[in-house]
Amino acid sequence: MDLVKHSGGCHCGAVRFDVWSSPHLHVFHCKSNFILVQGEDHLTTYTFNTHAAKHSFCKKCGVQSFYTPRSNPDGYGIAPHCLDPGTVQSVTEETFLGDKWEESMEAHKTIKDMSKHNKDIQETK
Repeated sequence: MDLVKHSGGCHCGAVRFDVWSSPHLHVFHCKSNFILVQGEDHLTTYTFNTHAAKHSFCKKCGVQSFYTPRSNPDGYGIAPHCLDPGTVQSVTEETFLGDKWEESMEAHKTIKDMSKHNKDIQETK
């Protein structure tokens, strides 16, 4: 897989990150090749329900540009709209019904197959 470096961040610019991924994004893909470049002190984390997912928001502007997903607690879910322009060539979008999370994860083959731990992703490179 050819990876490109995508950069992004929150609306105000206090939080910035780099992530290496395909230029063709799939919105369910949880990124493990992630580096928080700046703004850790500007982040606040919110959890709910099982408290497995960690939703990180900028304290200054309130934007959630990435999070730690419940389906892949060793990876990161990136908000595509928070990526800087220029490196994304396409975005594939699928519907996921999260109101019954366990059943939806089990039934939805695409997101289940994309939610791998970091060591599993490293082995496929």
